[in-house]
Amino acid sequence: MKGLFLVVILSLLFINNAPAAVDINTASQTELESLQGIGPAKAKAIIEYREKNGSFASIDDLAKVSGIGSGTIKQLHDAITVESGKIAQTPAAPVKQD
Repeated sequence: MKGLFLVVILSLLFINNAPAAVDINTASQTELESLQGIGPAKAKAIIEYREKNGSFASIDDLAKVSGIGSGTIKQLHDAITVESGKIAQTPAAPVKQD
């Protein structure tokens, strides 16, 4: 009986430990490097693209980063996300009216 109880408890612990998707708009270099197929150079390229061009609107926009193709995106599709509520964009300057 104790063995069955232990198996049930351990099963419940592993069910809730699914890794969270990495938001490509806010992820650090270390977080990006944790993704399969993304090393230091690609992680840096993602961050540089994001800083120069703004946030990614969709996962497929990752193809705009040099060195990342459709195969990589397909491989990463379930591990990454673009959270619209967390997209970091530079606010527009207020328009001065005379």
